[in-house]
Formats: sequence, C-alpha cells, structure tokens
Amino acid sequence: MENLEKLQTAFSEALGMDRAAITDALSFGDTPWDSIAHMAIVASIERAFDIMLDTDDVVGMSSFKVAKEIVGKYGIPIDIAG
Repeated sequence: MENLEKLQTAFSEALGMDRAAITDALSFGDTPWDSIAHMAIVASIERAFDIMLDTDDVVGMSSFKVAKEIVGKYGIPIDIAG
C-alpha cells in the first residue's frame, strides 16, 4: 500500500468514512471530524506509520492536505499532489 493510501486509510478508519471521501478538501470541523475524532485520527496515523507526532503537529493538523505535509516531515514520502 502506498503511503498516500495508508494515510487515507488512517483517516477513513478514524472517521468511519469511505476512503474515497478522504481528499485534500476534508478539514477539521467537517462532519464527522470534530475534536474527539481528531485524536482518533492522530492515533491512527501514529499506528499506521509507527511515528509519534509532536504536539505542534497535532494542533496544526487542520486538513487532510496539511496532514500529508506533516507526515512528510517525519521522513515518510507522501504524494502531495494527490
């Protein structure tokens, strides 16, 4: 599975959404992404990539697009054009 697909799956599992619905347009505040779901997303990302996100990254993750950039900071290449 490509890293972009892994990230989409992490979001999909945490939010209970179809993976196809996980796009750059998805952002915090969109149903069902609330503050509680946000922590589930963080945990899912950390499990999927075996990383520990810094607090600033957890707080700053405001969209799927930003999440791709954040994961990339941890040395995990994500197709940011997707």
